Amino acid sequence: MGSERMEMRKRQMSVQQESAVAGGAAVPAGQAQTGQAQTGHNPRASNACCFCWCCCCNRDERNRKVSYDVKEGTADCEECPKPTLDEVRSWGQSFDKLMCCPAGRNAFRQFLRTEFSEENMLFWLACEEFCQETNKGSIEEKARVIYEDYISILSPKEVSLDSRVREAINRNMVEPTSHTFDDAQLQIYTLMQRDSYPRYMNSQAYKNLLNTLSEQSPES
Repeated sequence: MGSERMEMRKRQMSVQQESAVAGGAAVPAGQAQTGQAQTGHNPRASNACCFCWCCCCNRDERNRKVSYDVKEGTADCEECPKPTLDEVRSWGQSFDKLMCCPAGRNAFRQFLRTEFSEENMLFWLACEEFCQETNKGSIEEKARVIYEDYISILSPKEVSLDSRVREAINRNMVEPTSHTFDDAQLQIYTLMQRDSYPRYMNSQAYKNLLNTLSEQSPES
C-alpha cells in the first residue's frame, strides 16, 4: 500500500508541474490585455532616454534651432537688389562702403563662408538688429540668444574676442542693455576689416563680379 501511494503522489506532482509550465508559456489574451491596462505600458510607445532633458523633452527646441541654422546657411542674408558696377567698385575704396551696402554685405558673407568665418558677419548683423531694440523683455531674451550663439565657448559659432571684452559681456549679462555687445561688435568689425576684407578684394570672387558687371555695363 505504501508503494502504491508514493506512486500516485509522484503522478499527481508530475501532472501539476506540466500544468504550471503550460500556463506560464501561454497567457490568455484577456489576462495579457488586463496586465497592460494595469501597468499602463504601451508597446508602441517610444523608449525615452534616461537623459530626457537633453534629447527628448527639448526635441521641439532643437528643431527650431535647426531651422534657424538652415536659414543662416542660405546664399543671401538680406533682401537687396543686384549691385551696380559703381557700387561694386566702391567696395574696393573702403570696408565701410562695402558694409553700408546690403549687396556688399551679402557678397562678403559668401566669401567669409568659404573661409569658415561666416559667424563674424552673422554676429555683426545680429548686433545691428539688437542695438535697435527698446523693449526690456526683448532685450534680455535677444541678449541671451546672441550670447549662446556667438559668445559662449560651447557654441560652434563662437567669435574671437579678447578676454577684456568677454569679461565685460559676462558682467553685463546680469542685466543686459541694448549696448551690451557694442565693444564686441566693434572688435569683430575691425577683425573683418583688417583680416578678411583685403583677401576678399584680391579674391577671384570679387574680380569675377566686377568683370561680369563691367561687361554688362552700357559704358563698356
